[in-house]
Amino acid sequence: MITIAVDCMGGDHGAKVTLPACRQFLERHPDVELLLVGLPDSLKGFAHPRARFVPATEVVAMDDPLEVALRRKKDSSMRVAIQQVKDGAAQAAVSAGNTGALMAISRYVLKTLDGIDRPAIAGQIPNATGGATTVLDLGANVDCEPEHLLQFAVMGSALVAALTENENPTVGLLNIGEEAIKGNETIKRTGELLRAAAAAGDLNFIGNVEGNDIYKGVADLVVCDGFVGNVALKASEGVATMIVNFLKVEFSRNLLTKMAALVAYPVLSALKSRMDYRRHNGGALLGLRGLVFKSHGSADAFAFEQALNRAYDAARHQLLDRVQARIAHAAPLLRRAEGVAPAAATASH
Repeated sequence: MITIAVDCMGGDHGAKVTLPACRQFLERHPDVELLLVGLPDSLKGFAHPRARFVPATEVVAMDDPLEVALRRKKDSSMRVAIQQVKDGAAQAAVSAGNTGALMAISRYVLKTLDGIDRPAIAGQIPNATGGATTVLDLGANVDCEPEHLLQFAVMGSALVAALTENENPTVGLLNIGEEAIKGNETIKRTGELLRAAAAAGDLNFIGNVEGNDIYKGVADLVVCDGFVGNVALKASEGVATMIVNFLKVEFSRNLLTKMAALVAYPVLSALKSRMDYRRHNGGALLGLRGLVFKSHGSADAFAFEQALNRAYDAARHQLLDRVQARIAHAAPLLRRAEGVAPAAATASH
């Protein structure tokens, strides 16, 4: 059995969304047990033979400062869920709560893996191939040095390999052009480190990629800092919503367009499904000594179930062990990269 701890109180909607998602998830996965963490009164009425309740007395609000979430709310549903992973009661934890608080609490409780300075959030963006491009960082680290981006590439490769059974995923560095001379000093130095990692057999680095390449599916994994990654993620979600809403309006204008929509319905339905970012909900917090997944705060039950699926797949495919193995293999290069970090930091400023 795979056991997943769920912060049932996190996100914009709390238990109204998380509990229906958990029920649906349990029905689809007979080899899973869920630890439902939250305020007892909010979890009343839910019953399932493979669900157990873990009480918490506090909730981290979406606008809580980090100090409040980390230092004052020590019995929050978010922290208690993560503690289940720390204690070995669960193989993964899932929360739709405050992203900053989730990262801070996860890092404090679980600690980072040896060789990793900063955890990163990895998620998926739909691409034109019918699949999705994995991108990291998606918001955990706004300012990154080259050695951090190298660490992200190593961890992200392990994630893609674990979840797609592709042991040699391609890696691209997000830049303003494909040429190695493009970009700021941080990106240029990162490119040098990634090329060295490729030469050492640690990565399948294919070079720089541009923003539109994310949607083309040029690389299995795209590496960037958290500022750029978060902007790309939100922009893609906005475009997907705009296109779907545009089609709804245009095909309902008159009888002729309604008839056209009826004929094109199978294609339109497939397009809507492919562009539905809810299908790819659930970002992995990589670099920790445990598996933690972040759901969108505004996720509905369908989207939150996808985050549970991500955690399930990661635990089932032993993602943590794979990440540690990749880091161990790349350790000599990671140590050399750390040695040049001060020079890289000076150049980037």
